Amino acid sequence: MDKNRLKEVLRHSRMFFLVDRDVLATPDDWAEYLDSILHGNCYIAETDRGLILVEQRRLVDTVRGIKIEIFPLEHTPPHFHVKSAKIDASFRIVDCTRLNGSISHKDELVIRYWWQYAKPYLIGIWNETRPTDCIVGEYQEST
Repeated sequence: MDKNRLKEVLRHSRMFFLVDRDVLATPDDWAEYLDSILHGNCYIAETDRGLILVEQRRLVDTVRGIKIEIFPLEHTPPHFHVKSAKIDASFRIVDCTRLNGSISHKDELVIRYWWQYAKPYLIGIWNETRPTDCIVGEYQEST
């Protein structure tokens, strides 16, 4: 896709930080770019090669005020995070068992109900967000 076309596709999205900086031509372009870094799904990391942008997490869904997210650089097993003001837990994608964290029984039932229908979507996002150097890799159904 042409760099300018990509800029227009990403404009006004939380992913505008992915645009090639060479196509940022106006102060408004730069303001939107910086805003997407500050408020988007990324963070700045310092490496031995300098500062880099890293995509931080992917919002999968929001259910009754509960955010469901997947992070790109993760540990095994494949899982998703559930967060709200009173919730901070993670669940396995394969069977929706809680790995850790705290959540009320009522909210856990909501998440399990949601998972019944969302599992294929979760797998798709997990696989799409795996960096090439991720040791966990793509989700594979065990046989």
